[in-house]
Amino acid sequence: MFPLVAALVGFVFATLLVRQYADRKRPYQLMWAISLAMYGVASAAAFVGVKSGWSAFDYRVYWALGAVLNVPFLAAGELQLLLRHRAANLAIDVALVFVVVYVVVVLRHATLDPAGLAPRLPSGKDVFGDGTPAHRLPQLISIPSYVLLLGGASWSAWRMHGRPELRDRFIGTLLIAFGATIVAGGATFAAYGNLSGFCITLVAGIAVMFLGFLRASRPTPASFAPASAPASSTTA
Repeated sequence: MFPLVAALVGFVFATLLVRQYADRKRPYQLMWAISLAMYGVASAAAFVGVKSGWSAFDYRVYWALGAVLNVPFLAAGELQLLLRHRAANLAIDVALVFVVVYVVVVLRHATLDPAGLAPRLPSGKDVFGDGTPAHRLPQLISIPSYVLLLGGASWSAWRMHGRPELRDRFIGTLLIAFGATIVAGGATFAAYGNLSGFCITLVAGIAVMFLGFLRASRPTPASFAPASAPASSTTA
């Protein structure tokens, strides 16, 4: 049941962000929506795996979207929120396409150990083999993306601190980083096969990130509009 709850939360929040993107056309909102949708699909794959037994396809989906790709999209959204430049957005999009293709190719050619799929929440080390390219994907992609996300959040917080017109973005950015940290902490539960602990931290982290997304996406209050008009790129 826990993975199903996590999936529903991810899908609901992703839908709300897609609606925001449709209204405002902010690229970072789309990135965050994709990331939350990935959490939703990964959780749905986990629900199927726990309920009916893990297949190779279920685990590849869970590993790709839940352990590897969602964090780069989170970090990409944060970068787009901070940089707000078309050329930067294009470079980020190209980098994401490369990362997605690489992950798909690695997992498509990965060999899975059927015995490793037996637990309720299998470990990547047991399924793919310790040190294999598929097992190392989170270390290669997710961890650097998480560091980039935290670095971007810290730099953004330092730049926006003390500026009342950017208070919503300041708080929202910190919430996104905190939520991502909660989700990252859930990997410890996953490593030990603790399904309940993993899903609880996943839902909590997604909820905190979503609050951050909403807060960071608020438009600049009208009372600050004249003062921030020359630097319009800083408005949400």
